[in-house]
Parts: sequence; C-alpha cells; structure tokens
Amino acid sequence: MAKRGILDFLKDDVVLGDGGYVLELEHRGYIQAGPYTPEITIEHPDVLEQLHLEFRRAGAQVLQTLTFYASEDKLRSSGHAHEVEDINRAAVKVAKKAAGDDALVAGVITLTPTFEPDNQDSYHRVREIFDQQVALQKEDGVEFIIGETFLNLKEALIALEAIKAVGLVAMITMNFNGSGSPDGFSPEDCAKHLTDAGADIVGVNCNYDPTRSLAIAEQMRGATDVFIACQPAGYATPNPNMPFVEHALFPLSLERIQLTRFAFSEFAVKARDAGINYIGGCCGVLPYHVRAMAEALGRRPEGSEKSPDLARHIIPDVREKDDICYWREREKRATYEPARKV
Repeated sequence: MAKRGILDFLKDDVVLGDGGYVLELEHRGYIQAGPYTPEITIEHPDVLEQLHLEFRRAGAQVLQTLTFYASEDKLRSSGHAHEVEDINRAAVKVAKKAAGDDALVAGVITLTPTFEPDNQDSYHRVREIFDQQVALQKEDGVEFIIGETFLNLKEALIALEAIKAVGLVAMITMNFNGSGSPDGFSPEDCAKHLTDAGADIVGVNCNYDPTRSLAIAEQMRGATDVFIACQPAGYATPNPNMPFVEHALFPLSLERIQLTRFAFSEFAVKARDAGINYIGGCCGVLPYHVRAMAEALGRRPEGSEKSPDLARHIIPDVREKDDICYWREREKRATYEPARKV
C-alpha cells in the first residue's frame, strides 16, 4: 500500500506542523545571527536532528527540512555557496532520520536576495536557484515542498512553478500583513493566483503573531477552495503594520515579547474552527508551543507524558496553580512591550 501523503492527511483532519529552527539554533550557538544560513546541516547534524526529534515528540506531523536560506545566492553571504548541494542534501537526510515512520518530511525553499520585482532577468536566475534546490530535495526523498516566507507574489509563483515542474505537492505561504504583498496583491488575490497556478496548499507564515496571522489566513480561506495553512511567529505583534523583524528588540532581545504556550493552544482551536487545515509555527515557536497546540486539538503526543502536573509541586502556592482557568485568565491579561521601530 502506498504511503499516505500530506493531501490524504489534510482531507481527514487538521495537520500540525513544526516550529522555528533558525532563531532557536542561533540561541543554542549553532547558527550565526546576521547571515542566518543553515550550514549547521553539515557542521552539526546531530544538533539539528535533536531539535527535529523534539518537534516530532511534541506532536508535529510534518518536519520541515532546514533549507531556509539554503539557496546559492544567500549562502554566499556566509561563504558557503560552494556547499549548496551538501547543505540541502544533509538537511533532507537529517529530517528523514528524525521523522522515521512517524512524520512526513517537507522540503523548503524561500525568498531569495536575487529576486527583483521589476527585473525580468532576475526571474530567470531565481528559477534556476529554485530548480537546483527542488531537484536536490526531491532526489533525496522529501514528500512535498513548502515554498515559504515570500513577500512578493511574483517570486512565490516562480517557486510554485519549480515545485510543480518536478511533480511534487506544493504548499506556498506568504509573509505579509493584511494589506497584502509589496507587489500589489491582497491576501485574497494571492490565494486566487496561487490556486490558479496549481498550488495544493496556500497560506501565511512568519512575521506576525497568531492573532494577526490567523486574520490573514481567514482572508485567504474565503478566496479559495484549496487547503489553507497558517504558521505564525512566536512573538507579540500588537501593531498590525509592524512585523516582529522591525521591532527594536529584533533580533537579539526577542525573548521579551515571546508568546506563551497558552497563546498557541488558543490559536490552534481558533484556526481549526475557522477552517484552517495546516497549522504550525515559524520563528520563535518551540516544541512546547507545538505540544500545547496538539493537546488543544485533543491529541496526546509522546511529549504529553511530561505535560505539567503542578499538583505535585513541592510549594503549596504553586500547587494551587494547577488549574487551566488560572492560566487562561492570566493570558487574557498578558501585556507585551508595544512594538516600535529602532
């Protein structure tokens, strides 16, 4: 019997993806802030595998290869352009090892520094870049490919063409606010154009928190019949026009606006009820956030064996906090530093 693919799982129920790798691995000392390139796949594959395993144990049904910024042009910024093949292949190998038979593996391609909206020559170069990554990832056995974090619809469409050219299921997610893309397309427009061009799953990821991201995903939900994905950032973005990457705390003090597990458990339920089919996280979303989403959806992943049991705490005042209502009330009153630019 053929192995079930992502579209089969989406037809049955909400699919839970993983979270953010790049910023967390920077925290752990294996990715350099600045270039943020993923040479860790060949330098410390064991560390990457451990984070994959943590997401899988938390309930992730899909593990994304760490090939964000693994294009030749972006790797040039850190001196690793000559290792583009090794980095992409290693990323797939590590993810597949961690996934085993318990999770699907999605390849990843992302926005590139080469793309210029008004430069036709850049279109051909970007397509070559995507073709290279897609071919490597398909050859090494990814089950579908996510083109993610695109600001411009035109670049997202190039990525989609490259994915469909090799016959793989394509998930394309945009990275913008409710006004849409810099090249002039609303979220609804993007959903329609991507659907018409053959995308199997469309949606939004990164830059904004669950509240902002879900609102954008709902706009897209109303514009297409294909599956919708929403993978928000793990940071508070109260200003609807300011992504977390424009916050004064970006990139080295984001812990001060980190969202709680309860923000993500609430998001999971709201997303499911809004008809969102694929949920997960992006930058700042960690395994405990994913576990909270899984449990909010009524699941009990392996990691739930160690879910909190404050009734067993040694301090009586802490034992009294063993009540989800206590934490929900505090989440409602949670405040985060207002977003502001540098």
